[in-house]
Amino acid sequence: MVFELGGEQDISSGSSSYEEFQDNDDTQKRRCGFVGSVRDFLARLEHFTWANYTFPMSTGGLALLLAEQTQGLIFPGLQTIGKVVYIFDLVIFTLVTAAITYRFIKFPGTLKHSITHPTEALFLGTSTLSLASIIAGIARYGIPSCGPWLIVAYRVLFWIYFVITFALAVGQYSLLFTSPLLRIQDMTPAWDLPIFPFMLSGTVASSGAAFQPPSEALPMILGGLTAQGLGMCVSIMIYVRRMIQWGFPSPNSRPGMFIAVGPPSFTSLAIIGLANDFPNHYNYFGADSITIQILRVLATFTSIFIWSLSLWFFCISVVANLAIRKQLTFHLNWYAYVFPNVGFTITIIALAKNFQSRAAMAVGSAMTLMLVAMWIFVFIHHVKAVINCEIMYEGKDEDVYVNEKKHSHVKPNKSVSDIEKEA
Repeated sequence: MVFELGGEQDISSGSSSYEEFQDNDDTQKRRCGFVGSVRDFLARLEHFTWANYTFPMSTGGLALLLAEQTQGLIFPGLQTIGKVVYIFDLVIFTLVTAAITYRFIKFPGTLKHSITHPTEALFLGTSTLSLASIIAGIARYGIPSCGPWLIVAYRVLFWIYFVITFALAVGQYSLLFTSPLLRIQDMTPAWDLPIFPFMLSGTVASSGAAFQPPSEALPMILGGLTAQGLGMCVSIMIYVRRMIQWGFPSPNSRPGMFIAVGPPSFTSLAIIGLANDFPNHYNYFGADSITIQILRVLATFTSIFIWSLSLWFFCISVVANLAIRKQLTFHLNWYAYVFPNVGFTITIIALAKNFQSRAAMAVGSAMTLMLVAMWIFVFIHHVKAVINCEIMYEGKDEDVYVNEKKHSHVKPNKSVSDIEKEA
């Protein structure tokens, strides 16, 4: 059995004629989108999967990218634009959380199934990735305006996030490594997602450690570095093994290949940020002024070394996606075109600042504009997909099983064994 990232499968029901299926499908399509009643639309929330968190996840990443503190070349009003995007992200996150909560309450059993499903469960991490963007955004937009109390809140949120995401990473990979439904040849880029949230603890730490008192900043820096290192090592081992042994994934899974750009990019970014945030207080390794200077030099050159890997992953992903661009249909994994490349772009800008290169800063600004355009492109297709029942509809989302028999999207006259042979 092959569980692809948001792919569509033909599934046997073993009953009813194909004509009956077509009639039923046509009836449901007439009730699709926003044309039908509110009741019809709410019924579609049964298929509102964890993957919908890729929307606020990418929007939050965009807010971080647009922050005045992030960019090398700035203009009046940039911080305001970033704040608007950040507030929009908070609204989206709230709505997505409300919708998926409605699903779990209204349709009993869907919570358990979503966590154990071989495809949908992989996207559980996007919910905590969305939170990582929100927490990091507090340092960019909240702390400068709200004062000391938010510094304490940031520290508390960081450690809560650190513990929860580590527990999720252990639990989800325990299921992945023991599930009989998943094999290495079935792996998609989404297998990186369970470790991704814990890895971003390093990014969260690098965003807020500078605001913390020295006694609290150093533990946060060490915790963030630990998480970043583990996350990158795990994701790289999984991804490279899959690509070498089985090649590129199926067309509709290829947007998710950009997920691999994230670990080395965010790791490079975190190393630079954590070195910059090292407190001038303890004299652990001699005079702190000398220690910080050495750390920043090492961090900068190490980041270039690691960032080169993300550049390679980026180019491979671009080639793989261009090769099948005419075969792509919208799935929520299209947001992978945005979020991992946010880290890729911010790292370029951070390195440009360290080397005081206005040319590299201009490259970062150009990539920022391209990512904004890409987010708009994906968002428009997202809206169209909801209206046209390409997502949030039976058999179209990450919650589909290859052996489903009870739903109307199941097509007769084709057995499960036939499907497995085709896969």
